[in-house]
Parts: sequence; C-alpha cells; structure tokens
Amino acid sequence: MRSDKNVLKVRIYGAEYSIRGQADPDYIKAVAEYVDAKMLDVDKNVRVDSALKVAILALLNIADELFRERSANHGLRSDLEEKINRLQELIDKRLSEHTG
Repeated sequence: MRSDKNVLKVRIYGAEYSIRGQADPDYIKAVAEYVDAKMLDVDKNVRVDSALKVAILALLNIADELFRERSANHGLRSDLEEKINRLQELIDKRLSEHTG
C-alpha cells in the first residue's frame, strides 16, 4: 500500500507540484530548487513567451551540464585507469626482478 509520507510539495517556476518518491526529502527539495533556479535564470536572460519554452530551455541547459560532467568524469576515469595500469606494470616488473 502506498504511503503519503513520501509526498513532498515543491514550488517550481511559480507552480506547486506534489512529488512522490523514495529519495530523501531534502534531496528532492534540492533538485526542485535547482530546476526552479534554472527556469528563473532562463526567464531572466532569454525573453520567451511561455512556461513550456522556459522549461525546455532550462532542460537543455541542465542536459548540457550533465553531458559536460559525464565527459569530464570519463576523462578522469581514463586517466585513473592509465595510472593503475602503469602501477600494475611497475609492480609486475619488481616482482619479476625478485623472483627471476
């Protein structure tokens, strides 16, 4: 049975939404505040005539941030894997020197 204790009311771009989820309420609130701030920023900087267009432009900005973070994360992961491989080679070399 569903419980209403997991419902949180948030305000985004002047409208109230009831969000039901398993995530921590503080996390849900922070995400909603982030989306609200993005929408308000778009509205302030790019004059558009509808909330839907503001939402789409904000979504594009958020998606751009996500893609950039993923790309940066991939670069860091590649660097880390390269360092791990170099360390493994050094360890293998040292071990072979002591056993051979």
